[in-house]
Amino acid sequence: MASDTGSSTLPNPHHRWRFFRAGGFDQVLLETGADLLALDTLDQKLWVALSCPVAGIEFDKSTLAFVDSDGDGHIRVPEVLSALKWVGSVLRDPDLLTRRQDRMPLSSINDATDEGRAVLAGARLVLANLGRPDATEITLDDVCDTARIFAEGMYNGDGVVPPQAVADPELRAVVSEIVACYPPQLDRGGEPGVTAETIERFAGEAQALAGWRAEAVNDPGILSFGDDTEVRYEVFKALKPKIEDYFQRCRLASYDGRAATLLSPSDEDYLKLALQDLHGESEPLAKLPLAVPGPGKALRLADGLNPAWAAAVLRFSAEVSGPMLGRADELTDAGWRTICGSFARYEAWLAAWPETSVEKIEPARLQAILAKDCKAALLDLTERDKAVQPEVDAIASVEKLIRYTRDLCLLANNFTSFSDFYTRKGKATFQAGTLFLDGRSCDLCVPVADVAKHAAIATLSRVYLVYCECRRRGAVEKMTIAAAFTAGDSDQLMVGRNGVFYDRAGQDWDATIVRIVEHPISIRQAFFAPYKRIARMVGEQLNKAAAAKQKATEDQSAKAITDHGAKVAASRPDAPAAPPAPFDVGKFAGIFAAIGLAMGAIGTALAAVMAGLFKLAWWQIPFVIAGVLLLISGPSMLLAWIKLRQRNLGPILDANGWAVNARARINIPFGASLTATAKLPENSDRSLIDPFAEKKRRWPWVLFFLAAAGGAALILWKQGHLAAWIGK
Repeated sequence: MASDTGSSTLPNPHHRWRFFRAGGFDQVLLETGADLLALDTLDQKLWVALSCPVAGIEFDKSTLAFVDSDGDGHIRVPEVLSALKWVGSVLRDPDLLTRRQDRMPLSSINDATDEGRAVLAGARLVLANLGRPDATEITLDDVCDTARIFAEGMYNGDGVVPPQAVADPELRAVVSEIVACYPPQLDRGGEPGVTAETIERFAGEAQALAGWRAEAVNDPGILSFGDDTEVRYEVFKALKPKIEDYFQRCRLASYDGRAATLLSPSDEDYLKLALQDLHGESEPLAKLPLAVPGPGKALRLADGLNPAWAAAVLRFSAEVSGPMLGRADELTDAGWRTICGSFARYEAWLAAWPETSVEKIEPARLQAILAKDCKAALLDLTERDKAVQPEVDAIASVEKLIRYTRDLCLLANNFTSFSDFYTRKGKATFQAGTLFLDGRSCDLCVPVADVAKHAAIATLSRVYLVYCECRRRGAVEKMTIAAAFTAGDSDQLMVGRNGVFYDRAGQDWDATIVRIVEHPISIRQAFFAPYKRIARMVGEQLNKAAAAKQKATEDQSAKAITDHGAKVAASRPDAPAAPPAPFDVGKFAGIFAAIGLAMGAIGTALAAVMAGLFKLAWWQIPFVIAGVLLLISGPSMLLAWIKLRQRNLGPILDANGWAVNARARINIPFGASLTATAKLPENSDRSLIDPFAEKKRRWPWVLFFLAAAGGAALILWKQGHLAAWIGK
């Protein structure tokens, strides 16, 4: 334990351990903080588990994320020891680990170590930001809600500066405008802000955009129409492909006169148009040339135009060609080249446009921002924010400390030992809940990701396992569990049966059996198993015989009806019907003889048995009967006893990714506690009168046994055994 000077707690290499025996092996007791901190001195061969998965266990996921330092999804021995070593260097009193509280007195943090001082500074920063600087303790809820922690603080160490964290109104406005230009970057408080990288990007893009705009202002040749250049360029751009197409056709016509006719609309083109409903925006009409081409022909701007483009040409004449060339009635090839040349520099200037989101800001406003040179001031804000990063990072350490203080003892007791499982005082981390099915409740239920893979390994456990698919009512949630049945029998357990599964949170799931791994459940079940198998076999044979007899009778009846109908149809209408055949006693003689023979055989067998029994003394008869029962049920019971002694928890957990290091047996008494059968409450009243009970008819059995006993007695009398036995 820590001394009064605040020195850190170190493990005792000569620690005195206490063990308890459960599951057929010794398990360490972890009762004090000193026990936990000394775990690194305990031989790993005595640890129950050496690895466990993060997924599929009932444990706080955030705590597991801290323990799983390498993030591989498994908790291993070195990670458990590392967590205990860290918490031992931060706490003054390691016994806090056994109290499992979600709050931490500041006085319990050891400020004599670097780790302790950092955690204490983080705790005080949290309390200060929450408006409780004088608080003497901090809770897990305090450190988990980072949005609440940093809602009021100006700096939070993440390098993200939101507008509300800027005191200067002008800088705050600039930050707001920068935030609006780029995808939001949230700070720890959940507010959008700017980082140093964002500020640098904004400054570079703003300078590039301002320089691009200044180029057009400084060079009059770019904006040939001044402020109206953009509008008139759009008019030019809309007609440029069609005008270029027209003059190219005229140039080809000048090259070869035959091309003029071929490049003009054909008769077939006009015939197609004649069959359509033409209008100004008709696509087939718009595809025709702007005007009929000819060698060296100018483009008339007022007449002779394709109707689909007439309005656009008139606007082009009024806003572009007229003001630039001084003529509004026609456009020559040379004039067209002049217009294209005048817009060439503007097009090159547009092509050099720096693509950026900064253009959302008005040009005048952007110029004002650049004139103020806000970059340096904004970067200074981000540096101030980053300056508190060590204190802010310590907040995560505060959360880790509180989670470790609350959960490490529980983790160790479900890792180093399985005390919760074997003492039955609580549920282990690998227990997913309780399954209610077939009048029983099963406590050993583990989640399963892949039934086939799990069953291939879990069958080595020698435990009777039922795999159930579970669904939440009214939800799409689904999970699969493996439940161990360790009491009762398996007569009514079959694929398709339904039950209800209650998870550790108390939620109920509809459970359906999808697979069964069969193993003996109890010695009692093994005793009756041979008789049940014989009964099933006899029942199956009787069913087959009855079905065959019924089919033969139905076939014979159908044949008789068919034959009779054929005879009636073939006979004369007035012919009298043949009388029914008289009862033939001879046909049934064989049946009566068979029945008598069977009764005789049964009687002979019983007589032989009775003869053997009558030769014995009365006190020997119970031993003979017990021997017969043992002969029938003994092998089944012996095999069940061997398998029940081999039941092992390890393969069930190994199939889920655990590395179980011990032979964690489930013996018969402990197994019986894992599955509870239905029992009436104490002091309850029970009526044995069932108004709907089936009425049992005993006389057929009475007649059968009387006949068998009479035959046996007759045979014994004839052989003289009966008189000899009575004479004794």
